[in-house]
Amino acid sequence: MSRNASRGKVNTAGPAGKLAGHAASGPTQRQLRVGEEVRRMLADLFARTEFRDPELVDVRITVTEVRISPDLKHATAFVARLGRSDVETLLPALKRVAPFLRSRLSTGLRLRGVPEIHFQPDTALDYAMEVDALLRQPDVARDLD
Repeated sequence: MSRNASRGKVNTAGPAGKLAGHAASGPTQRQLRVGEEVRRMLADLFARTEFRDPELVDVRITVTEVRISPDLKHATAFVARLGRSDVETLLPALKRVAPFLRSRLSTGLRLRGVPEIHFQPDTALDYAMEVDALLRQPDVARDLD
């Protein structure tokens, strides 16, 4: 068994796995800091940039979270549409504009290499609303009291 066999084990479980920045001990401070900076810059780009892609014209996209891989080469951006739940239809268009967004990120990030951007729909709000609806059911409310 080598010395480095126990180091750097990565938990690849879940929908995004290694790309989502899940390490055995959680994301590092640098991953969190870079992820938040990328999230802020992507949100600014989505707020003010007019894309040439016809599917993204006049579409409001919110970037809720960005997870960076441990090597800072991949970024998974979780996106949602304001007031709508059909963000899955926009994922192919977002994949097409990812190189453009990456080039814009390169001007603002102070990193040696700019991470490759991957998009995932953010389902956390839908899940929270589902759990809230379950907790408000009369049978569950009776058991909680």
